[in-house]
Amino acid sequence: MNWYGVKAIYIHEMERFRRTLFQSLASPIITTSLYFVVFGSAIGSRITEIDGINYGSYIVPGMIMLTILTQSISNASFAFYFPRFTNTIYEILAAPLSSFEIVLGFVGAAASKSLIIGCVIILTANFFVDVRIDHPLLMMFFLILTSITFALFGFIIGMYAEGFEGLQIIPILIITPLVFLGGSFYSINMLPEFWQKISLLNPVLYLISGFRYSFYEVSDVSLFTSTLTILTILIGCIIFITYTFSKGYKIKD
Repeated sequence: MNWYGVKAIYIHEMERFRRTLFQSLASPIITTSLYFVVFGSAIGSRITEIDGINYGSYIVPGMIMLTILTQSISNASFAFYFPRFTNTIYEILAAPLSSFEIVLGFVGAAASKSLIIGCVIILTANFFVDVRIDHPLLMMFFLILTSITFALFGFIIGMYAEGFEGLQIIPILIITPLVFLGGSFYSINMLPEFWQKISLLNPVLYLISGFRYSFYEVSDVSLFTSTLTILTILIGCIIFITYTFSKGYKIKD
């Protein structure tokens, strides 16, 4: 295991995060504040509680998951696509690093950035509502696993993207709608029976539901199903990246 190579990639990516620290942290803080103003105040005045939880507190896990998913994907996809764009990827491929070590460096940095931003959102939310975390270890488990999984997914996007526009298509057109329709700001039990069944086809629902359980012990689906879903996506991403590296498609071409 070439830990020096992994460390070099990791530190390089985290240093880039440090240089844009204000923008990286200011954006989620402002966005979180706006969500509380719009959803917490406007909608919260009409929906006071869901499953016995204050509406403002109820939407906190959904907001965190929305940010974690988009940030993990964006950070990992840009981090790997940029060396491809500047043709410096060949220097990384020529280094004595295995595909696992390359992925570990990029994905580790992207996941670390997302975890930092997730913690910032939790702290910001405490200024607006009372945030209760009934199962801190379970919360960290979902937070870390989701960050790593979608950083891997973002890495895949970075490998296959044809341009900078391609980096934004999936996060904006697919991930964000899935998060909004996955029970981020409501319980699917509030929907008609037909739409409840449709919502169960949304994989993001299971991530948000499991994450919310770690906060308030309420969920739309079982904790086992939520855990199984995130592990399935994680394994799928690992298999896909392994196959792509073995073929060299979009990397060595």
